[in-house]
Amino acid sequence: MNHKRVVHIDQHYISGLAENRQEVITAIYRKFFPRIKRYILKNTGKEADAADIFQEAMVAIFQRARKGDFVLSCPFEAYLLTICRNLWLNELKHRKRQEVTNQEANVYKDKSAQQLGEETLLDQERDRFFWQKFELLGRSCKDILKLSWSGIGMQQVAEQLEISYQYARKKKSECIGRLMELIKNDPAFAKLKYE
Repeated sequence: MNHKRVVHIDQHYISGLAENRQEVITAIYRKFFPRIKRYILKNTGKEADAADIFQEAMVAIFQRARKGDFVLSCPFEAYLLTICRNLWLNELKHRKRQEVTNQEANVYKDKSAQQLGEETLLDQERDRFFWQKFELLGRSCKDILKLSWSGIGMQQVAEQLEISYQYARKKKSECIGRLMELIKNDPAFAKLKYE
């Protein structure tokens, strides 16, 4: 999945989202939301569904863009529509309805958009899964891991938690081990295709 991609001219949308630039976010909503809304309305949805799906897609793209190494290799519209379509199909499955007429199918023929959309949603699902398992840890594990992941050194972590440096290192190792155990022992782990 890590092959070289040619940067599409629409990369500015990704950069704008990563930088949380309001003018880019507004432009995306104005330009692309009407089409998403039409698609969802034509496929048994309501206007509120369209707004929810669009927002969820924007969050997924924002999270991916913030990772810094994301390269858009297709038109932004095709990428966004692919994500929205997949999210809507998942929502319909949850609602036990399969009556999607698949309007606007021509957009989804862009293999690059399909691949990027699927990668983005998988990435979002992995993040969600990770944080669900993280929440199962005890308070002291959560505290030590959050602090150590914040970029400060273990000496500062120990000082902030008022514990010894040696104990902080040992506890961090135990907590990571417990977190990995929770992750790997969940049957959903295999479905998320971690590499």
